[in-house]
Amino acid sequence: MGIRLKLGVVAGAIALTAAGLATNASAADGHAAQASNRHGPALDHIFVIMLENHSQSSVIDDVNAPYMTELAHTYSMADNYYGVTHPSMPNYIASIAGDNYGIQDDNDQNVVNFDRPNLAEQLTAAHIRWGAYMEDLPADKLARQWPDNTALYAKKHNPFVLFDGIKNDPAEMAKVKDYSQLGTDLNSPDAPQFVWISPNQCHDMHGGVYVAVPDHPETPCPYGSTKDDANDAALKQKADHFVEAAVDTIMSSKAWTKRSAIFIVTDENDFTGNPETDGWESAEGCCDSPYVGNADPRVPGWTGGTYGGGLIPAIVVSASGPRGYVGHTPYNHYSMLTTIEQNWHLPYLGHAGDTAGGVVGMWPLIQGH
Repeated sequence: MGIRLKLGVVAGAIALTAAGLATNASAADGHAAQASNRHGPALDHIFVIMLENHSQSSVIDDVNAPYMTELAHTYSMADNYYGVTHPSMPNYIASIAGDNYGIQDDNDQNVVNFDRPNLAEQLTAAHIRWGAYMEDLPADKLARQWPDNTALYAKKHNPFVLFDGIKNDPAEMAKVKDYSQLGTDLNSPDAPQFVWISPNQCHDMHGGVYVAVPDHPETPCPYGSTKDDANDAALKQKADHFVEAAVDTIMSSKAWTKRSAIFIVTDENDFTGNPETDGWESAEGCCDSPYVGNADPRVPGWTGGTYGGGLIPAIVVSASGPRGYVGHTPYNHYSMLTTIEQNWHLPYLGHAGDTAGGVVGMWPLIQGH
């Protein structure tokens, strides 16, 4: 399965022009050139594809994820990238806000009057076009899932509609769209410069179960019971096909330039039933992951300490960046946010840019140095 390089993208390790770059990293990350002092952005377009609940070891080099594996080995991957915490929703919030704000659950009904600064509002204020594309987005963009709508879409995987500054602003909500509109938008004269993609729960490796109602079919993507069982393998295969189609849509579009990059990550590692971490494979973390105390009722069985999201896959496809590059620096979703904000000279949100806490940009995976 060869990866198609399109629109003038040259196969080989061709670094982005780095004139004017200044290092903004800690001494411990001295090799990581940052883009915060450029006269213009290093990247024209940044794309994020957020997948679900799988560890690095479950995806990279897995027989059921051949396309993502090929991307990882052909372009760049970080072998020390963690989810910020557990479970899903706080990772989505952290990815665009720089903080999980103490949220350690998936109950999106509790996220009300959530008036917090976020990346989308930053981009709008800086006149940088953005779009968030959700597969199977309901007509009522604030709906949750079946029986309110469908179990394949989950509001908790759509962080944009959780923030008051977006959900209460029709102009901002208009930028939250169904995934089916992505191809058209990327080929328009006003293509978004920042794009977020959340697949549905059949295609993000999460899995979903329909509520039993008359005339409603059984789910086409049941949850895996254990890591790498038949259901889990099927979920990875579906996600792999989705990512391949999404990357093809992006690379075939007018928005894919020689100064473009795609980040492909999961929110957190596998759910394995580990009682010590409320079911997650591990709670390893880095880079300002939250501290959760002993016997916190939100995390039964946890003995206290940094509560990270575990080691997860992180692939960066950069049109003119390195090939076959593996970065060993510790990163998490705050690092991805840091990179985006540095690219467009935006102020840091929350823990983004906190080099003292180990939060640095991911420029080596984009530029190869």
